[in-house]
Amino acid sequence: QVQLVESGGGLVQPGGSLRLSCAASGSIFSIDAMGWYRQAPGEQRELVATITSGGSTNYADSVKGRFTISRDNDKNTVYLQMNSLKPEDTAVYYCNAVASLIDGPFYDYWGQGTQVTVSS
Repeated sequence: QVQLVESGGGLVQPGGSLRLSCAASGSIFSIDAMGWYRQAPGEQRELVATITSGGSTNYADSVKGRFTISRDNDKNTVYLQMNSLKPEDTAVYYCNAVASLIDGPFYDYWGQGTQVTVSS
């Protein structure tokens, strides 16, 4: 199976920055897209940013210009640099990867989630 391990969440003041990391491990043959999603209290999970294996990115309108997604294919790791954080960014952030095992189909894999709290 594929495991996604996240790190970097925490408490930060408005206007501050955090950098989330998510490392994929397991019997991975290939990883296609990776991304970050978030879920605020009482809200549905929403897409934050995605990045393809070739480096093409997509962002939610609410984070454009503030967040940057990147990946290191050699390390099977995706990052989310979050700048100019707002209280509205407070949520549990989930890592996602579309990956296949050796000689297998592609599936969606999810991390456990990491809490990001933006508060003054």
